[in-house]
Amino acid sequence: MTEPLVEPGPALPPARLARFSRQLMLPGFGELAQRRLQAARVLVVGAGGLGSAVVPALAGSGVGTIGIADFDTVELSNLPRQLSHGVADLGRSKVDSLAETVAASDPECRVVRHHERLTSANLPGILDEYDLVVDGSDNFPTRYLTNDAAHLAGKPLVWGAILRYHGQVGIAWRGHGPGYRDLFPVPPAPGEVPSCELGGVLPSLCLVIGALMATEVVKLVTGVGRPLLGRVVSYDALSARTREIPYSVIADADEITSLIDYELFCGVDGASAADAAADGTLAVAPISAAEVLQRIRADQPLRLVDVREPSEAALRRIDGSTLLPLAELLGGAEPPPGDGPIVVYCEVGIRSQRAARELRRRGHAEVSSLDGGIERFAAVADDLIAR
Repeated sequence: MTEPLVEPGPALPPARLARFSRQLMLPGFGELAQRRLQAARVLVVGAGGLGSAVVPALAGSGVGTIGIADFDTVELSNLPRQLSHGVADLGRSKVDSLAETVAASDPECRVVRHHERLTSANLPGILDEYDLVVDGSDNFPTRYLTNDAAHLAGKPLVWGAILRYHGQVGIAWRGHGPGYRDLFPVPPAPGEVPSCELGGVLPSLCLVIGALMATEVVKLVTGVGRPLLGRVVSYDALSARTREIPYSVIADADEITSLIDYELFCGVDGASAADAAADGTLAVAPISAAEVLQRIRADQPLRLVDVREPSEAALRRIDGSTLLPLAELLGGAEPPPGDGPIVVYCEVGIRSQRAARELRRRGHAEVSSLDGGIERFAAVADDLIAR
């Protein structure tokens, strides 16, 4: 057990006691723990897959004040895994949608809406108003920013990550155990770890990891149980197995003394793209197999270019694509004319990146590389694979 993070608030009125009666009966919990939750102020970063699971769980547990920080809007592809949003919320702010979900469940829960992109300039001031922060973001600049801001403020950070069939949960808290940077000292190279948009994610995984994150918040606030300090829980949905990964403080790690430019730190800033252009390689945004499939099903104009060798294409290819081996393309050959953007693909998405950059260099404005290549596309649309 750890010391409770939050001092208990005033006595609960009868209606609140009745509402949380099942929690009050838990061994080691009681009314005092519930009053701590009522007094707690929790900032949740991200209102997407993890945030839309964490926030209702925190409200249901009795957290008195929940801040939600996000600047995104609800899209149709969000709905399968972001269950706090509905069809009527399409196009709306995720923060507003999630806040209304909480209000419908517990009008007495105070929700603070932060409709803004978090930066090194604004996060410290926002974090001053909260006891701890929950990171449910989906990008590395925000993860490192949130970790470093929490570290400098001396406040605990509950973080979670999801991709495909796997999820992780951990806690970082200066002076109480190792932090996020002790586990991940530097971010991966751009493109090394796909986003959920490109790599996919099992919808129910958001609920599993979100529930684990909310549980860690309750434990920290009330002091019950043993929080995930110095340990990461990894969950594999395909095998239904969890694994605990212990880790320690890096003794000679550089001390975090200030917040920095995290997009530059993670290699996704505009300057990096300009540098790439200067040395003859133009950054090319990948396109997911699901988006290509969506365009094909909708009969949208699209030029599929296969840059593999003829022997590879003879085994399987995407129906309707044009074969243009990479060597020929680099030798000056052009894709056949046609309508719509160009999508270049290879076996797993490596050669196609080089081909797409070359086409961009020649002035083709609308060109992208199929993330994961035909290997990933076949997994989502086998009926469109010609053999």
